[in-house]
Amino acid sequence: MTDRDDWDSRLQTDRPHSARVWDYLLGGKNNYLVDAQAGDLILQKFPEFAAIARLQRGFLLRAVRYLTREAGIRQFLDIGTGLPTANNTHEVAQGIAPDSKVVYVDNDPVVLAHANALLSSTPEGKCAYLDADVRDPQKILSQAAHTLDFDQPIGLMLLNIVGQISDEEEPEHIVAELIDALPRGSYVALSDGTATSEELKTAVDAYNAQSVNTYHLRSPEHIGSFLQGLRLVEPGLVRSADWRPDPDCADITHEQGHAVGAVGLKE
Repeated sequence: MTDRDDWDSRLQTDRPHSARVWDYLLGGKNNYLVDAQAGDLILQKFPEFAAIARLQRGFLLRAVRYLTREAGIRQFLDIGTGLPTANNTHEVAQGIAPDSKVVYVDNDPVVLAHANALLSSTPEGKCAYLDADVRDPQKILSQAAHTLDFDQPIGLMLLNIVGQISDEEEPEHIVAELIDALPRGSYVALSDGTATSEELKTAVDAYNAQSVNTYHLRSPEHIGSFLQGLRLVEPGLVRSADWRPDPDCADITHEQGHAVGAVGLKE
C-alpha cells in the first residue's frame, strides 16, 4: 500500500470522524459534509451539545492556565488533540511561559494535515506532533520522550479522549500506563461527557451508529476513577464549567452541564 492509499483509507470522507465533527460543533471549517450532517443529527437530538463542546474548550483553557501559572508546569502531553482552533494548549501555555514544551497526539489524518498550526512554537519553547493512537501508550511515551523530559513534571491532557475508548478496550489500564510513566509533581487534566441525560445518550447512540469513532458516556464516578491515586486540585471532580470558572463566565444551564472535569497531582 502506498502512503497515498494509506492516507485515503484513514481519511474516510464517507463517514464522520470525531475530530472533524467536534470542529463543526465549535464552528470550525475543517470538516466534510458527512461530519456536518453528523453534527446536525446530534444537535437535533440534543441541541445543547454545541454548548458542551464550547464549555469543554473553556475547561482546557483554564486547566492549562492553572498548570502553567500556578503549578509551574512547563511540559505538556496533549493526547486527542483535535483540529487546531483558538486557545490551543501551546498558545495558552507559551503565552504565560514562553519556554513551555508541548507534544500533541492524534491519529486523525485531517488533524495531521493541519499539524503545522499546532507547531508554531515560541523561539524559547518547542512543539511536536505525534501521529499515534491513545490505545498505544508505549508508542506515545517513547516518541514524546524525544521532546519532553520525563525526569521533570509533565501536564498530561486527556480531554474528551478517554470517552473514545470502549470498556472492552480497558481505558483504566491505558490511563494508568500513561500516569505511571509520569514523574512525581506531574498533573493530569481529564474531562469527558457524562451519562446523565437520556437525550444526550440518544444523540451519542445515533452518532456512534454512523461514525468511524464511537464515544462512550460514563457516570461522573466512573470518569473520576481514572484519576485514582492522584490528589485532586480544588474543586475536585465537578462539571467542566464549574472547574475554576472565569469570573465573567455566563451562567451555565443544567442542560449544558453533562460533562465533568478534574485536575490531579501525582505526588
